[in-house]
Amino acid sequence: MFQKLYRWTLTLAESRHAPLALGIIAFAESSFFPVPPDVILVPMSIARPAKAWTYALICTLGSVLGALLGYAIGALLFETVGKWLIHVYGYGARVDEMRELYAKWGWAVILIKGFTPIPFKLVTITSGLLAYSLPLFVLLSLMTRGARFFALALLLKYYGEPIKDLLDKYFAWFLLILVIVVILGFWIATHLV
Repeated sequence: MFQKLYRWTLTLAESRHAPLALGIIAFAESSFFPVPPDVILVPMSIARPAKAWTYALICTLGSVLGALLGYAIGALLFETVGKWLIHVYGYGARVDEMRELYAKWGWAVILIKGFTPIPFKLVTITSGLLAYSLPLFVLLSLMTRGARFFALALLLKYYGEPIKDLLDKYFAWFLLILVIVVILGFWIATHLV
């Protein structure tokens, strides 16, 4: 079953619509969607290693545009959409803690959380809610998301073939690890950070 899913993912990654899908997923993940764009970035970069940099750029731009939507949700729609999303992701009781943290270390929060598996939408919505400097928010988002996606693209561009061989054999394990990382990211966001 997982091998069929893997083959389907690689076929999808090679389609002409894949870059658009990648951009949409990166956009959505930064504002409301729980699945990271790595799910499609990895197979796309493995299928076409020469385009890994282009895919990283698409992910970065899509993610930053989505971050602007998340910021707007926090700034303009917190009482309706923003509060609901924050509670869905288990962050509702921690808004006051985040307010204090942002006052001193807002730049570090954005940089660190944007590079980790901690859901970036929590950062974007909180940044809007706390009225963090929008130009600085955009700059930091570009830096951290770009670093994350270009680092992954670099890894896949130069080590894509061995990684593809591993995925051919262990795709089910890859999916399991990805799910664990996403769940761990949410857990860290709600319990430790």
